Amino acid sequence: MLTLALSKGRIFTETLPMLRAAGIEVLEDPEASRKLILPTNDAALRVIIVRASDVPTYVRYGAADFGVAGKDTLLESGLEGLYSPIDLQIAKCRMSVAVQNGFDYEAAVKSGARIRVVTKYVETAKQHFAAKGMHVDLIKLYGSMELGPLVGLGDAIVDLVSTGGTLRANNLLEVEHICDISSRLIVNQASLKLKATRLRPILAAFEAAVG
Repeated sequence: MLTLALSKGRIFTETLPMLRAAGIEVLEDPEASRKLILPTNDAALRVIIVRASDVPTYVRYGAADFGVAGKDTLLESGLEGLYSPIDLQIAKCRMSVAVQNGFDYEAAVKSGARIRVVTKYVETAKQHFAAKGMHVDLIKLYGSMELGPLVGLGDAIVDLVSTGGTLRANNLLEVEHICDISSRLIVNQASLKLKATRLRPILAAFEAAVG
Protein backbone atom coordinates (compact mmCIF):
# COMPACT_ATOMS: atom_id res chain seq x y z
CA MET A 1 0.00 0.00 0.00
CA LEU A 2 1.22 3.49 -0.91
CA THR A 3 0.00 6.44 1.14
CA LEU A 4 -0.10 10.00 -0.19
CA ALA A 5 -0.52 12.87 2.28
CA LEU A 6 -2.41 15.95 1.06
CA SER A 7 -4.04 18.93 2.71
CA LYS A 8 -7.49 20.23 1.84
CA GLY A 9 -8.01 23.27 -0.32
CA ARG A 10 -5.81 24.70 -3.03
CA ILE A 11 -3.01 22.12 -2.80
CA PHE A 12 -5.48 19.22 -3.05
CA THR A 13 -7.32 20.77 -6.00
CA GLU A 14 -4.16 21.65 -7.91
CA THR A 15 -2.59 18.22 -7.28
CA LEU A 16 -5.54 16.34 -8.82
CA PRO A 17 -4.52 16.93 -12.49
CA MET A 18 -1.05 15.58 -11.72
CA LEU A 19 -2.53 12.49 -10.11
CA ARG A 20 -4.68 12.01 -13.21
CA ALA A 21 -1.55 12.24 -15.34
CA ALA A 22 -0.28 9.26 -13.34
CA GLY A 23 -3.58 7.43 -13.92
CA ILE A 24 -4.79 8.02 -10.35
CA GLU A 25 -8.28 9.26 -9.48
CA VAL A 26 -9.27 10.13 -5.91
CA LEU A 27 -12.74 8.66 -5.46
CA GLU A 28 -14.09 11.04 -2.80
CA ASP A 29 -14.04 14.80 -2.34
CA PRO A 30 -12.51 15.80 1.03
CA GLU A 31 -14.70 18.91 1.08
CA ALA A 32 -17.83 16.76 0.91
CA SER A 33 -16.63 13.84 3.02
CA ARG A 34 -15.67 13.67 6.69
CA LYS A 35 -13.31 10.78 5.97
CA LEU A 36 -9.61 11.37 6.53
CA ILE A 37 -8.51 8.38 4.43
CA LEU A 38 -9.75 8.50 0.84
CA PRO A 39 -9.66 5.63 -1.64
CA THR A 40 -8.39 5.95 -5.20
CA ASN A 41 -9.01 3.92 -8.35
CA ASP A 42 -5.80 2.06 -7.45
CA ALA A 43 -6.55 -0.33 -4.58
CA ALA A 44 -2.91 -0.14 -3.51
CA LEU A 45 -2.86 3.66 -3.15
CA ARG A 46 -4.75 5.75 -0.60
CA VAL A 47 -4.81 9.47 0.17
CA ILE A 48 -4.78 10.79 3.73
CA ILE A 49 -6.06 14.29 4.48
CA VAL A 50 -3.97 16.16 7.06
CA ARG A 51 -3.21 19.74 8.06
CA ALA A 52 -0.81 21.42 5.63
CA SER A 53 1.76 21.94 8.39
CA ASP A 54 1.62 18.22 9.30
CA VAL A 55 2.34 16.81 5.82
CA PRO A 56 6.16 16.76 6.28
CA THR A 57 5.77 15.00 9.65
CA TYR A 58 3.61 12.21 8.20
CA VAL A 59 6.08 11.70 5.35
CA ARG A 60 9.23 12.03 7.49
CA TYR A 61 8.11 9.30 9.91
CA GLY A 62 6.78 6.97 7.22
CA ALA A 63 3.08 7.26 8.00
CA ALA A 64 2.84 8.50 4.41
CA ASP A 65 5.17 7.49 1.59
CA PHE A 66 4.91 10.81 -0.21
CA GLY A 67 3.04 14.07 -0.01
CA VAL A 68 2.67 17.62 -1.29
CA ALA A 69 3.76 20.51 0.93
CA GLY A 70 4.23 24.22 0.43
CA LYS A 71 7.72 25.68 0.50
CA ASP A 72 6.54 27.82 3.44
CA THR A 73 5.88 24.67 5.47
CA LEU A 74 9.18 23.08 4.44
CA LEU A 75 11.17 26.19 5.38
CA GLU A 76 9.75 25.87 8.89
CA SER A 77 10.01 22.09 9.29
CA GLY A 78 13.25 21.42 7.41
CA LEU A 79 13.92 18.60 4.94
CA GLU A 80 15.57 16.09 7.28
CA GLY A 81 14.45 12.57 6.37
CA LEU A 82 12.75 13.81 3.20
CA TYR A 83 13.57 13.65 -0.49
CA SER A 84 12.15 16.66 -2.35
CA PRO A 85 12.65 15.96 -6.05
CA ILE A 86 10.05 18.13 -7.77
CA ASP A 87 8.82 21.71 -7.47
CA LEU A 88 5.25 21.20 -8.68
CA GLN A 89 4.75 24.91 -9.46
CA ILE A 90 1.29 24.89 -7.87
CA ALA A 91 -0.34 26.90 -5.06
CA LYS A 92 1.94 29.82 -5.91
CA CYS A 93 2.18 32.88 -3.68
CA ARG A 94 4.92 34.82 -1.90
CA MET A 95 6.23 35.34 1.63
CA SER A 96 6.35 39.03 2.49
CA VAL A 97 6.71 41.59 5.23
CA ALA A 98 3.73 43.91 5.64
CA VAL A 99 3.02 46.84 7.96
CA GLN A 100 0.09 49.10 8.73
CA ASN A 101 -0.24 52.08 6.41
CA GLY A 102 1.62 54.96 8.02
CA PHE A 103 4.33 52.86 9.69
CA ASP A 104 7.72 53.88 8.25
CA TYR A 105 9.37 50.50 7.81
CA GLU A 106 12.36 51.86 5.88
CA ALA A 107 13.12 54.34 8.65
CA ALA A 108 12.90 51.55 11.25
CA VAL A 109 15.34 49.43 9.23
CA LYS A 110 17.81 52.28 8.73
CA SER A 111 17.74 53.41 12.36
CA GLY A 112 18.21 49.88 13.69
CA ALA A 113 14.99 50.11 15.69
CA ARG A 114 13.83 46.93 17.40
CA ILE A 115 10.42 46.00 16.02
CA ARG A 116 7.83 43.40 16.90
CA VAL A 117 6.87 41.00 14.13
CA VAL A 118 3.76 38.84 14.21
CA THR A 119 4.00 35.62 12.20
CA LYS A 120 3.25 31.94 11.91
CA TYR A 121 6.58 31.49 10.10
CA VAL A 122 9.03 32.05 12.93
CA GLU A 123 12.07 30.30 11.42
CA THR A 124 11.72 32.03 8.06
CA ALA A 125 11.24 35.42 9.71
CA LYS A 126 14.18 34.85 12.07
CA GLN A 127 16.54 34.05 9.18
CA HIS A 128 15.28 36.93 7.05
CA PHE A 129 15.71 39.63 9.68
CA ALA A 130 19.02 38.19 10.91
CA ALA A 131 20.37 38.43 7.35
CA LYS A 132 19.38 42.11 7.34
CA GLY A 133 21.05 42.67 10.71
CA MET A 134 17.73 43.67 12.27
CA HIS A 135 16.75 43.04 15.88
CA VAL A 136 13.16 41.84 16.10
CA ASP A 137 10.86 40.31 18.66
CA LEU A 138 8.92 37.49 17.00
CA ILE A 139 5.38 36.82 18.19
CA LYS A 140 3.91 33.54 16.94
CA LEU A 141 0.27 33.39 15.89
CA TYR A 142 -1.59 30.65 14.05
CA GLY A 143 -4.17 32.78 12.26
CA SER A 144 -5.25 36.33 11.37
CA MET A 145 -1.75 37.77 11.31
CA GLU A 146 -3.23 40.92 9.75
CA LEU A 147 -4.92 41.77 13.04
CA GLY A 148 -1.59 42.12 14.88
CA PRO A 149 -0.55 45.61 13.75
CA LEU A 150 -4.15 46.86 13.90
CA VAL A 151 -4.46 46.22 17.64
CA GLY A 152 -0.89 47.00 18.66
CA LEU A 153 0.35 43.44 19.01
CA GLY A 154 3.18 44.05 16.53
CA ASP A 155 4.68 46.56 14.13
CA ALA A 156 4.86 44.21 11.16
CA ILE A 157 3.77 40.78 9.96
CA VAL A 158 5.45 38.07 7.92
CA ASP A 159 2.83 36.14 6.00
CA LEU A 160 1.87 34.59 2.69
CA VAL A 161 0.49 36.99 0.10
CA SER A 162 -1.39 35.95 -3.01
CA THR A 163 -3.29 38.89 -4.49
CA GLY A 164 -2.77 41.31 -1.59
CA GLY A 165 -6.51 41.78 -1.20
CA THR A 166 -6.59 40.83 2.48
CA LEU A 167 -3.75 43.25 3.24
CA ARG A 168 -5.51 46.12 1.48
CA ALA A 169 -8.81 45.33 3.20
CA ASN A 170 -7.06 45.65 6.56
CA ASN A 171 -5.10 48.82 5.77
CA LEU A 172 -1.78 46.98 5.50
CA LEU A 173 0.99 47.55 2.99
CA GLU A 174 3.41 44.95 1.59
CA VAL A 175 6.88 46.41 2.12
CA GLU A 176 9.34 43.58 1.53
CA HIS A 177 9.43 40.39 -0.52
CA ILE A 178 11.13 37.48 1.27
CA CYS A 179 10.72 34.62 -1.20
CA ASP A 180 8.41 33.05 -3.75
CA ILE A 181 6.38 30.07 -2.56
CA SER A 182 5.08 27.03 -4.43
CA SER A 183 4.35 23.45 -3.45
CA ARG A 184 6.78 20.56 -3.68
CA LEU A 185 6.46 16.81 -3.88
CA ILE A 186 8.19 15.24 -0.89
CA VAL A 187 9.04 11.56 -0.47
CA ASN A 188 10.03 9.44 2.51
CA GLN A 189 13.63 8.38 1.91
CA ALA A 190 13.08 4.78 3.02
CA SER A 191 9.95 4.45 0.85
CA LEU A 192 11.90 5.67 -2.17
CA LYS A 193 14.23 2.68 -1.75
CA LEU A 194 11.79 0.01 -0.58
CA LYS A 195 8.85 0.95 -2.82
CA ALA A 196 10.78 2.29 -5.80
CA THR A 197 8.96 0.11 -8.33
CA ARG A 198 5.62 1.66 -7.39
CA LEU A 199 6.78 5.18 -6.59
CA ARG A 200 9.08 6.05 -9.46
CA PRO A 201 6.44 5.88 -12.24
CA ILE A 202 4.22 8.21 -10.20
CA LEU A 203 7.10 10.63 -9.62
CA ALA A 204 7.92 10.54 -13.34
CA ALA A 205 4.29 11.35 -14.21
CA PHE A 206 4.30 14.29 -11.80
CA GLU A 207 7.55 15.57 -13.28
CA ALA A 208 6.18 15.28 -16.82
CA ALA A 209 3.01 17.13 -15.79
CA VAL A 210 5.12 20.01 -14.46
CA GLY A 211 7.38 20.11 -17.49
